[in-house]
Amino acid sequence: MYSSEYRSSIPTDKQLAYIDTERIFSFLDVVTLCRCAQVSRAWNVLALDGSNWQRIDLFDFQRDIEGRVVENISKRCGGFLRKLSLRGCLGVGDNALRTFAQNCRNIEVLNLNGCTKITDATCTSLSKFCSKLRHLDLASCTSITNLSLKALSEGCPLLEQLNISWCDQVTKDGIQALVRGCGGLKALFLKGCTQLEDEALKYIGAHCPELVTLNLQTCLQITDDGLITICRGCHKLQSLCASGCSNITDAILNALGQNCPRLRILEVARCSQLTDVGFTTLARNCHELEKMDLEECVQITDSTLIQLSIHCPRLQVLSLSHCELITDDGIRHLGNGACAHDRLEVIELDNCPLITDASLEHLKSCHSLERIELYDCQQITRAGIKRLRTHLPNIKVHAYFAPVTPPPSVGGSRQRFCRCCIIL
Repeated sequence: MYSSEYRSSIPTDKQLAYIDTERIFSFLDVVTLCRCAQVSRAWNVLALDGSNWQRIDLFDFQRDIEGRVVENISKRCGGFLRKLSLRGCLGVGDNALRTFAQNCRNIEVLNLNGCTKITDATCTSLSKFCSKLRHLDLASCTSITNLSLKALSEGCPLLEQLNISWCDQVTKDGIQALVRGCGGLKALFLKGCTQLEDEALKYIGAHCPELVTLNLQTCLQITDDGLITICRGCHKLQSLCASGCSNITDAILNALGQNCPRLRILEVARCSQLTDVGFTTLARNCHELEKMDLEECVQITDSTLIQLSIHCPRLQVLSLSHCELITDDGIRHLGNGACAHDRLEVIELDNCPLITDASLEHLKSCHSLERIELYDCQQITRAGIKRLRTHLPNIKVHAYFAPVTPPPSVGGSRQRFCRCCIIL
């Protein structure tokens, strides 16, 4: 027989059921929790317990979310809340986020992407109350200025990931303030920050040795000088997007090859000064490359594909759209390369006029190939695509075949309008 003291320590069936229900509730999403709260008083207490609301994503309700909703959530969750997404919630402003910051001081991940009402006041509140913040997304919050970055630098020293894409009021002064206080940054998204110059990148290179991801898409003033500083100071860099930075040259590819051997993703679309020489250096030194966007790198030839096929066995996604010098021979080397059989998943060849059905034959052995883009490849035929599909039945092929323009009438003068105009 058990003593009365021992028996009193054994949970009853009712207590066990309560514990199990509480544990189950911890895995439920916001909608399900709200539904459970309507079942009974007991379930209402359990479902609305702050410990079950550690991660909240309100994107699906973005049109309905107003400031008072965020304030109520913050009061209910309090210190339990670790992750909140208000992406696209246009009705949320500074006042609601100040209340949120005061109540949810343990927040670590906060997504405010597209919350266009917020200003520097929100970042001031986060700086004052949310010192544990690690990830912050402020993309398209166009009222954000350098004052926000200064505030984050002073109050959020643990910040690892920051997205301020399209915050086009930010300048080098804001970046300088940010990196001096947040030297542990691992990911920085600056897409569309059109005022940034090389000086901003020099600050990043000097203060952010842990940087892994950097997005500079359409930062039009960036040149080789700034990016070379990044390469020399950020040896752990794995992902770089410089698409639209049309001033950069092969010097960047050389610097990446010499300093960033862990590089996995490189996006340099519309960087028309890059050539085979630079990509040769890159391929011979960065063997972990998985994704490359070379769209409109109009000077590259089959030579680049030969180097990638030899030195980059992990390549999964390759965009060569508008690379008009690429031929079937380059695709042949790629199809016979180390990445072809088990790795290559996507290849984009839009507007590559020298590509023919022979290229499709060379890609038959790419068993992992999931998608191929062939828009405006005028020498590709339906028959060639059909033959490819017999070997890769699940592949998605995106192609367009323009209607045949009828020949000019016999004995008549040349038509003034094309067939499309006649139809219209």
